[in-house]
Amino acid sequence: MAKRSGALRFQPSGGERKPQVPVGKKQRLSIERLAHDGRGIAFVEGRTWFVEGALPGETVEARVLNARSQIVDARCERVFEPGAVRQHEPCPFARRCGGCTLQHAAIDDQLALKQRTLGEQLARLAELEPERWAEPLTGPAFGYRRRARLAVRWHTRDKRLEVGFRATASQDIVAIDQCPVLVQPLQTLLPGLLEALHGLTKPQAIGHVELFSGTAEAVLIRHTAPLPEIDLARLRTFARAHQAQLWLQGDSEPQADVPGQALGYRLEAWDLELAWRPGDFVQVNAPVNEAMVAQALSWLGASAGERVLDLFCGLGNFSLPLARQGAQVVGVEGVEAMVARAQDNAQRNGLEQVHFYRADLSKPLADAPWARSGFDAVLLDPPRDGALEIVRQMTQLQARRVVYVSCNPATLARDARELASQGFRLKRTGLLDMFPQTAHAEAMALFERD
Repeated sequence: MAKRSGALRFQPSGGERKPQVPVGKKQRLSIERLAHDGRGIAFVEGRTWFVEGALPGETVEARVLNARSQIVDARCERVFEPGAVRQHEPCPFARRCGGCTLQHAAIDDQLALKQRTLGEQLARLAELEPERWAEPLTGPAFGYRRRARLAVRWHTRDKRLEVGFRATASQDIVAIDQCPVLVQPLQTLLPGLLEALHGLTKPQAIGHVELFSGTAEAVLIRHTAPLPEIDLARLRTFARAHQAQLWLQGDSEPQADVPGQALGYRLEAWDLELAWRPGDFVQVNAPVNEAMVAQALSWLGASAGERVLDLFCGLGNFSLPLARQGAQVVGVEGVEAMVARAQDNAQRNGLEQVHFYRADLSKPLADAPWARSGFDAVLLDPPRDGALEIVRQMTQLQARRVVYVSCNPATLARDARELASQGFRLKRTGLLDMFPQTAHAEAMALFERD
Protein backbone atom coordinates (compact mmCIF):
# COMPACT_ATOMS: atom_id res chain seq x y z
CA MET A 1 0.00 0.00 0.00
CA ALA A 2 1.33 3.43 -0.89
CA LYS A 3 2.29 5.61 2.05
CA ARG A 4 -0.18 8.44 2.55
CA SER A 5 1.24 11.94 2.60
CA GLY A 6 0.89 13.90 5.86
CA ALA A 7 -0.20 17.02 3.96
CA LEU A 8 -3.88 17.87 3.65
CA ARG A 9 -5.36 16.95 0.28
CA PHE A 10 -8.03 18.96 -1.44
CA GLN A 11 -9.98 18.09 -4.55
CA PRO A 12 -8.44 19.75 -7.62
CA SER A 13 -10.38 22.42 -9.43
CA GLY A 14 -12.27 21.62 -12.59
CA GLY A 15 -14.57 18.75 -13.42
CA GLU A 16 -18.01 18.22 -12.03
CA ARG A 17 -18.90 19.95 -8.79
CA LYS A 18 -19.84 17.48 -6.11
CA PRO A 19 -23.09 17.98 -4.22
CA GLN A 20 -22.62 19.60 -0.82
CA VAL A 21 -22.60 17.41 2.27
CA PRO A 22 -25.80 18.19 4.24
CA VAL A 23 -25.59 19.40 7.83
CA GLY A 24 -26.64 16.61 10.20
CA LYS A 25 -25.49 13.79 7.93
CA LYS A 26 -23.74 10.94 9.74
CA GLN A 27 -20.59 9.44 8.26
CA ARG A 28 -18.35 6.56 9.25
CA LEU A 29 -14.73 7.74 9.18
CA SER A 30 -11.20 6.46 9.75
CA ILE A 31 -9.15 9.12 11.53
CA GLU A 32 -5.59 9.49 10.25
CA ARG A 33 -4.05 12.26 12.36
CA LEU A 34 -4.75 15.40 14.36
CA ALA A 35 -5.05 18.95 13.07
CA HIS A 36 -3.32 21.76 14.97
CA ASP A 37 -6.61 22.56 16.73
CA GLY A 38 -6.93 19.01 18.09
CA ARG A 39 -9.59 17.76 15.69
CA GLY A 40 -9.17 14.41 13.98
CA ILE A 41 -8.60 14.42 10.22
CA ALA A 42 -10.19 11.96 7.80
CA PHE A 43 -10.50 11.82 4.01
CA VAL A 44 -13.59 10.68 2.11
CA GLU A 45 -14.25 11.08 -1.64
CA GLY A 46 -11.85 13.98 -2.07
CA ARG A 47 -13.08 15.85 0.99
CA THR A 48 -11.13 16.58 4.17
CA TRP A 49 -13.10 16.03 7.36
CA PHE A 50 -12.18 17.76 10.63
CA VAL A 51 -13.79 15.85 13.47
CA GLU A 52 -14.12 17.13 17.05
CA GLY A 53 -13.47 14.48 19.67
CA ALA A 54 -11.73 11.97 17.39
CA LEU A 55 -8.19 10.61 17.67
CA PRO A 56 -5.74 9.06 15.19
CA GLY A 57 -6.29 5.37 14.45
CA GLU A 58 -9.96 5.47 15.43
CA THR A 59 -13.02 4.49 13.45
CA VAL A 60 -15.86 6.83 14.39
CA GLU A 61 -19.30 7.98 13.39
CA ALA A 62 -19.38 11.75 12.94
CA ARG A 63 -22.23 14.19 12.43
CA VAL A 64 -21.73 17.06 9.98
CA LEU A 65 -21.78 20.51 11.56
CA ASN A 66 -20.79 22.54 8.51
CA ALA A 67 -19.56 21.91 4.98
CA ARG A 68 -17.93 24.17 2.42
CA SER A 69 -16.29 23.10 -0.83
CA GLN A 70 -13.98 20.19 0.05
CA ILE A 71 -13.91 20.89 3.82
CA VAL A 72 -16.33 19.28 6.28
CA ASP A 73 -16.55 20.17 9.97
CA ALA A 74 -18.03 17.38 12.09
CA ARG A 75 -18.37 16.09 15.63
CA CYS A 76 -17.64 12.55 16.79
CA GLU A 77 -20.82 10.94 18.12
CA ARG A 78 -19.76 7.31 18.35
CA VAL A 79 -16.42 5.50 18.55
CA PHE A 80 -16.45 2.07 16.90
CA GLU A 81 -12.74 1.37 17.35
CA PRO A 82 -11.05 3.55 20.00
CA GLY A 83 -7.42 4.52 19.59
CA ALA A 84 -4.73 3.35 21.95
CA VAL A 85 -4.35 6.82 23.50
CA ARG A 86 -8.04 7.50 24.17
CA GLN A 87 -8.95 8.02 27.81
CA HIS A 88 -12.16 8.58 29.73
CA GLU A 89 -13.04 12.24 30.19
CA PRO A 90 -13.46 13.07 33.90
CA CYS A 91 -15.89 15.90 33.12
CA PRO A 92 -19.43 14.80 32.16
CA PHE A 93 -19.76 17.87 29.89
CA ALA A 94 -16.47 17.41 28.03
CA ARG A 95 -17.99 16.22 24.74
CA ARG A 96 -20.41 19.15 24.56
CA CYS A 97 -18.69 22.06 26.29
CA GLY A 98 -16.37 24.16 24.14
CA GLY A 99 -13.98 24.88 27.00
CA CYS A 100 -12.05 21.59 26.87
CA THR A 101 -11.51 19.94 23.50
CA LEU A 102 -8.89 17.30 24.36
CA GLN A 103 -9.95 15.64 27.62
CA HIS A 104 -10.24 12.39 25.70
CA ALA A 105 -6.45 12.46 25.04
CA ALA A 106 -3.74 11.79 27.63
CA ILE A 107 -1.80 14.87 28.73
CA ASP A 108 1.44 13.59 27.14
CA ASP A 109 -0.35 13.24 23.80
CA GLN A 110 -1.77 16.74 24.17
CA LEU A 111 1.75 18.09 24.72
CA ALA A 112 3.02 16.16 21.69
CA LEU A 113 0.34 17.78 19.53
CA LYS A 114 1.25 21.26 20.75
CA GLN A 115 4.96 20.57 20.26
CA ARG A 116 4.30 19.42 16.69
CA THR A 117 2.17 22.49 16.02
CA LEU A 118 4.89 24.83 17.24
CA GLY A 119 7.66 23.07 15.33
CA GLU A 120 5.68 22.88 12.09
CA GLN A 121 4.71 26.55 12.21
CA LEU A 122 8.31 27.66 12.76
CA ALA A 123 9.55 25.41 9.97
CA ARG A 124 6.80 26.24 7.48
CA LEU A 125 6.31 29.97 8.05
CA ALA A 126 9.77 31.03 9.21
CA GLU A 127 12.05 28.23 7.91
CA LEU A 128 13.59 28.18 11.39
CA GLU A 129 14.61 25.53 13.90
CA PRO A 130 15.73 26.64 17.37
CA GLU A 131 19.29 25.86 18.35
CA ARG A 132 17.83 24.27 21.47
CA TRP A 133 14.36 23.05 22.42
CA ALA A 134 13.42 23.77 26.04
CA GLU A 135 11.36 21.35 28.10
CA PRO A 136 7.65 22.34 28.18
CA LEU A 137 6.52 24.33 31.20
CA THR A 138 3.61 22.42 32.70
CA GLY A 139 1.37 22.48 35.74
CA PRO A 140 -1.67 20.58 37.03
CA ALA A 141 -3.74 18.89 34.32
CA PHE A 142 -6.93 19.87 36.18
CA GLY A 143 -7.82 22.43 38.81
CA TYR A 144 -5.63 25.10 37.23
CA ARG A 145 -7.98 27.80 35.92
CA ARG A 146 -8.27 30.79 38.27
CA ARG A 147 -10.45 32.89 35.97
CA ALA A 148 -13.49 31.91 33.92
CA ARG A 149 -16.51 33.50 32.25
CA LEU A 150 -19.93 31.88 32.46
CA ALA A 151 -22.45 32.56 29.73
CA VAL A 152 -25.99 33.35 30.90
CA ARG A 153 -29.20 33.26 28.85
CA TRP A 154 -32.85 33.65 29.86
CA HIS A 155 -35.42 31.80 27.73
CA THR A 156 -38.54 33.94 27.86
CA ARG A 157 -40.89 31.34 26.39
CA ASP A 158 -39.76 28.54 28.69
CA LYS A 159 -39.02 30.86 31.63
CA ARG A 160 -35.74 29.03 32.00
CA LEU A 161 -32.23 30.23 32.85
CA GLU A 162 -29.15 28.65 31.27
CA VAL A 163 -25.74 29.14 32.92
CA GLY A 164 -22.62 27.50 31.60
CA PHE A 165 -20.01 27.57 28.85
CA ARG A 166 -20.44 27.96 25.11
CA ALA A 167 -20.48 24.86 22.97
CA THR A 168 -17.67 24.53 20.42
CA ALA A 169 -18.06 27.02 17.54
CA SER A 170 -21.60 27.83 18.67
CA GLN A 171 -23.66 30.31 20.64
CA ASP A 172 -25.42 27.42 22.39
CA ILE A 173 -24.83 27.25 26.13
CA VAL A 174 -23.93 23.96 27.78
CA ALA A 175 -25.44 24.22 31.25
CA ILE A 176 -22.99 22.96 33.88
CA ASP A 177 -23.01 22.19 37.59
CA GLN A 178 -19.28 21.45 37.89
CA CYS A 179 -16.00 22.22 36.11
CA PRO A 180 -12.87 20.23 37.00
CA VAL A 181 -10.44 22.63 35.32
CA LEU A 182 -11.35 25.44 37.75
CA VAL A 183 -9.14 25.93 40.79
CA GLN A 184 -10.65 24.34 43.88
CA PRO A 185 -11.94 27.57 45.50
CA LEU A 186 -13.99 28.31 42.36
CA GLN A 187 -15.23 24.73 42.17
CA THR A 188 -16.40 25.09 45.78
CA LEU A 189 -18.41 28.27 45.22
CA LEU A 190 -19.93 27.23 41.86
CA PRO A 191 -22.97 25.31 43.25
CA GLY A 192 -23.95 28.21 45.53
CA LEU A 193 -23.53 30.69 42.68
CA LEU A 194 -25.75 28.65 40.38
CA GLU A 195 -28.39 28.41 43.13
CA ALA A 196 -28.30 32.18 43.64
CA LEU A 197 -28.58 32.92 39.90
CA HIS A 198 -31.49 30.52 39.43
CA GLY A 199 -33.25 32.17 42.37
CA LEU A 200 -33.18 35.70 40.92
CA THR A 201 -36.51 37.39 40.24
CA LYS A 202 -35.09 39.14 37.16
CA PRO A 203 -32.50 36.77 35.69
CA GLN A 204 -32.98 38.27 32.23
CA ALA A 205 -30.98 41.27 33.46
CA ILE A 206 -27.78 39.19 33.74
CA GLY A 207 -25.42 39.39 30.76
CA HIS A 208 -22.63 37.13 31.96
CA VAL A 209 -20.74 36.16 35.12
CA GLU A 210 -16.98 36.09 35.71
CA LEU A 211 -15.13 34.16 38.40
CA PHE A 212 -11.67 34.95 39.76
CA SER A 213 -9.46 33.41 42.42
CA GLY A 214 -6.30 35.06 43.68
CA THR A 215 -5.68 36.87 46.94
CA ALA A 216 -9.47 36.51 47.31
CA GLU A 217 -12.32 34.91 45.40
CA ALA A 218 -14.50 37.27 43.41
CA VAL A 219 -17.66 37.06 41.30
CA LEU A 220 -18.47 39.74 38.73
CA ILE A 221 -22.11 40.08 37.70
CA ARG A 222 -22.46 41.86 34.36
CA HIS A 223 -26.02 43.19 34.17
CA THR A 224 -27.77 44.83 31.24
CA ALA A 225 -30.53 46.43 33.35
CA PRO A 226 -30.68 47.56 37.00
CA LEU A 227 -30.96 44.66 39.42
CA PRO A 228 -33.90 44.66 41.85
CA GLU A 229 -32.95 45.05 45.51
CA ILE A 230 -34.25 41.57 46.27
CA ASP A 231 -31.84 40.13 43.69
CA LEU A 232 -28.93 42.20 45.01
CA ALA A 233 -29.71 40.91 48.49
CA ARG A 234 -29.65 37.31 47.27
CA LEU A 235 -26.28 37.83 45.54
CA ARG A 236 -24.85 39.52 48.63
CA THR A 237 -26.01 36.65 50.81
CA PHE A 238 -24.27 34.20 48.49
CA ALA A 239 -21.06 36.27 48.55
CA ARG A 240 -21.00 36.48 52.35
CA ALA A 241 -21.70 32.76 52.75
CA HIS A 242 -18.72 31.91 50.51
CA GLN A 243 -16.46 34.75 51.70
CA ALA A 244 -16.27 35.98 48.11
CA GLN A 245 -16.18 39.51 46.80
CA LEU A 246 -19.17 40.65 44.75
CA TRP A 247 -18.46 42.95 41.81
CA LEU A 248 -21.11 44.57 39.65
CA GLN A 249 -20.92 46.04 36.15
CA GLY A 250 -23.62 47.91 34.33
CA ASP A 251 -22.81 50.56 31.71
CA SER A 252 -19.55 51.63 33.37
CA GLU A 253 -16.42 49.94 34.72
CA PRO A 254 -16.73 47.03 37.18
CA GLN A 255 -17.23 48.18 40.78
CA ALA A 256 -16.82 46.26 44.01
CA ASP A 257 -20.09 46.00 45.91
CA VAL A 258 -18.09 46.69 49.09
CA PRO A 259 -15.74 49.60 48.23
CA GLY A 260 -12.09 49.26 49.09
CA GLN A 261 -11.82 45.48 48.92
CA ALA A 262 -8.39 44.32 47.75
CA LEU A 263 -8.18 41.85 44.89
CA GLY A 264 -5.10 40.60 43.08
CA TYR A 265 -2.59 37.79 42.78
CA ARG A 266 0.87 37.02 44.11
CA LEU A 267 4.17 36.13 42.48
CA GLU A 268 5.67 34.38 45.47
CA ALA A 269 9.16 33.86 44.07
CA TRP A 270 9.66 37.64 43.95
CA ASP A 271 7.52 38.57 46.98
CA LEU A 272 5.19 40.60 44.78
CA GLU A 273 1.47 41.24 44.97
CA LEU A 274 -0.25 42.68 41.91
CA ALA A 275 -3.63 44.36 42.22
CA TRP A 276 -6.17 43.22 39.65
CA ARG A 277 -9.72 44.23 38.72
CA PRO A 278 -12.32 42.22 36.80
CA GLY A 279 -11.83 43.02 33.14
CA ASP A 280 -8.03 43.25 33.38
CA PHE A 281 -5.98 40.65 31.55
CA VAL A 282 -4.39 38.04 33.79
CA GLN A 283 -2.89 34.66 32.97
CA VAL A 284 -5.44 32.05 34.07
CA ASN A 285 -2.88 29.40 35.07
CA ALA A 286 -1.00 30.61 38.17
CA PRO A 287 1.64 27.82 38.43
CA VAL A 288 2.57 28.00 34.75
CA ASN A 289 2.53 31.81 34.86
CA GLU A 290 5.08 31.84 37.68
CA ALA A 291 7.25 29.28 35.87
CA MET A 292 6.94 31.33 32.68
CA VAL A 293 8.11 34.52 34.41
CA ALA A 294 11.07 32.70 35.95
CA GLN A 295 12.09 31.24 32.58
CA ALA A 296 11.73 34.59 30.81
CA LEU A 297 13.98 36.28 33.36
CA SER A 298 16.52 33.47 33.11
CA TRP A 299 16.60 33.61 29.31
CA LEU A 300 16.87 37.40 29.25
CA GLY A 301 19.77 37.24 31.69
CA ALA A 302 19.36 40.91 32.58
CA SER A 303 21.95 41.99 35.11
CA ALA A 304 21.50 44.81 37.61
CA GLY A 305 21.35 48.17 35.89
CA GLU A 306 20.63 46.86 32.38
CA ARG A 307 17.81 48.55 30.50
CA VAL A 308 14.94 46.18 29.65
CA LEU A 309 11.85 47.04 27.61
CA ASP A 310 8.67 45.12 28.48
CA LEU A 311 6.10 45.51 25.70
CA PHE A 312 2.40 44.67 26.19
CA CYS A 313 3.28 44.80 29.89
CA GLY A 314 -0.25 44.70 31.33
CA LEU A 315 -0.27 44.91 35.12
CA GLY A 316 3.49 44.35 35.34
CA ASN A 317 3.55 40.54 35.32
CA PHE A 318 7.10 40.55 33.89
CA SER A 319 8.12 44.16 34.60
CA LEU A 320 7.96 43.94 38.37
CA PRO A 321 9.99 40.71 38.74
CA LEU A 322 12.57 42.19 36.34
CA ALA A 323 12.77 45.31 38.50
CA ARG A 324 13.01 43.18 41.64
CA GLN A 325 16.14 41.63 40.11
CA GLY A 326 17.66 45.07 39.67
CA ALA A 327 17.04 45.80 35.98
CA GLN A 328 16.05 49.29 34.84
CA VAL A 329 12.66 48.51 33.32
CA VAL A 330 10.40 50.42 30.96
CA GLY A 331 6.94 48.87 30.61
CA VAL A 332 4.72 49.87 27.69
CA GLU A 333 1.03 49.14 27.28
CA GLY A 334 -1.63 50.39 24.89
CA VAL A 335 -4.40 50.93 27.47
CA GLU A 336 -4.07 53.95 29.76
CA ALA A 337 -5.96 52.33 32.64
CA MET A 338 -3.57 49.37 32.63
CA VAL A 339 -0.58 51.72 32.64
CA ALA A 340 -1.95 53.44 35.73
CA ARG A 341 -2.56 50.11 37.49
CA ALA A 342 0.91 48.83 36.60
CA GLN A 343 2.50 51.98 38.01
CA ASP A 344 0.40 51.63 41.15
CA ASN A 345 1.55 48.01 41.47
CA ALA A 346 5.17 49.16 41.25
CA GLN A 347 4.64 51.74 43.98
CA ARG A 348 2.80 49.29 46.24
CA ASN A 349 5.74 46.90 45.97
CA GLY A 350 8.37 49.57 46.58
CA LEU A 351 9.94 49.40 43.10
CA GLU A 352 11.34 52.69 41.83
CA GLN A 353 13.46 51.51 38.90
CA VAL A 354 10.45 50.65 36.70
CA HIS A 355 8.38 53.15 34.74
CA PHE A 356 5.27 52.60 32.66
CA TYR A 357 4.08 54.43 29.55
CA ARG A 358 1.17 54.28 27.16
CA ALA A 359 1.95 53.93 23.47
CA ASP A 360 0.29 52.75 20.27
CA LEU A 361 2.18 49.51 19.77
CA SER A 362 1.40 49.44 16.07
CA LYS A 363 3.44 52.64 15.53
CA PRO A 364 7.20 53.42 15.61
CA LEU A 365 8.57 53.55 19.16
CA ALA A 366 12.27 54.35 18.80
CA ASP A 367 11.73 58.14 18.89
CA ALA A 368 9.69 58.10 22.11
CA PRO A 369 11.56 59.89 24.94
CA TRP A 370 11.74 56.70 27.01
CA ALA A 371 13.27 54.74 24.08
CA ARG A 372 15.99 57.07 22.84
CA SER A 373 18.73 55.51 24.97
CA GLY A 374 17.96 52.07 23.59
CA PHE A 375 17.71 48.80 25.50
CA ASP A 376 19.90 45.86 26.32
CA ALA A 377 16.99 43.44 26.08
CA VAL A 378 13.33 43.40 25.05
CA LEU A 379 10.52 41.18 26.33
CA LEU A 380 7.19 41.13 24.56
CA ASP A 381 3.95 39.27 25.28
CA PRO A 382 1.53 40.33 22.51
CA PRO A 383 -2.05 39.21 21.84
CA ARG A 384 -2.89 36.51 19.28
CA ASP A 385 -2.29 38.75 16.26
CA GLY A 386 1.36 39.06 17.24
CA ALA A 387 3.68 42.05 17.08
CA LEU A 388 4.97 42.38 13.52
CA GLU A 389 5.20 46.19 13.62
CA ILE A 390 7.14 46.01 16.88
CA VAL A 391 9.66 43.40 15.73
CA ARG A 392 10.31 45.43 12.59
CA GLN A 393 11.69 48.11 14.93
CA MET A 394 13.95 45.84 16.95
CA THR A 395 17.19 47.07 15.35
CA GLN A 396 16.27 50.69 16.12
CA LEU A 397 15.60 49.71 19.73
CA GLN A 398 19.23 48.45 19.85
CA ALA A 399 18.38 45.24 21.72
CA ARG A 400 20.71 42.26 21.48
CA ARG A 401 18.39 39.85 23.30
CA VAL A 402 14.66 39.38 22.74
CA VAL A 403 12.30 37.08 24.62
CA TYR A 404 9.00 36.65 22.80
CA VAL A 405 6.07 35.11 24.71
CA SER A 406 3.36 33.97 22.30
CA CYS A 407 -0.19 32.67 22.51
CA ASN A 408 -0.26 31.87 18.78
CA PRO A 409 2.49 29.77 17.13
CA ALA A 410 1.53 31.05 13.67
CA THR A 411 2.14 34.72 14.47
CA LEU A 412 5.23 33.80 16.50
CA ALA A 413 6.64 32.09 13.41
CA ARG A 414 5.77 35.06 11.19
CA ASP A 415 7.47 37.49 13.60
CA ALA A 416 10.45 35.15 14.06
CA ARG A 417 11.05 35.30 10.32
CA GLU A 418 11.22 39.09 10.55
CA LEU A 419 13.64 38.95 13.48
CA ALA A 420 15.84 36.50 11.56
CA SER A 421 15.99 38.96 8.66
CA GLN A 422 17.49 41.50 11.10
CA GLY A 423 20.25 39.13 12.15
CA PHE A 424 18.64 37.60 15.24
CA ARG A 425 19.24 33.88 15.84
CA LEU A 426 16.55 31.68 17.34
CA LYS A 427 18.44 30.32 20.34
CA ARG A 428 15.70 28.56 22.33
CA THR A 429 12.03 27.76 22.06
CA GLY A 430 9.69 25.93 24.39
CA LEU A 431 6.02 25.28 25.05
CA LEU A 432 4.03 26.93 27.84
CA ASP A 433 1.11 24.64 28.63
CA MET A 434 -1.24 27.32 29.96
CA PHE A 435 -4.40 25.47 28.94
CA PRO A 436 -4.28 21.70 29.56
CA GLN A 437 -7.19 19.74 28.05
CA THR A 438 -7.22 22.07 25.04
CA ALA A 439 -5.20 22.33 21.82
CA HIS A 440 -4.25 25.92 22.63
CA ALA A 441 -0.44 26.18 22.36
CA GLU A 442 1.59 28.97 23.94
CA ALA A 443 5.32 29.32 23.59
CA MET A 444 8.42 31.29 24.53
CA ALA A 445 11.32 32.04 22.19
CA LEU A 446 14.74 33.60 22.80
CA PHE A 447 16.44 35.53 20.00
CA GLU A 448 19.98 36.88 20.13
CA ARG A 449 21.97 39.13 17.80
CA ASP A 450 25.76 39.50 17.72
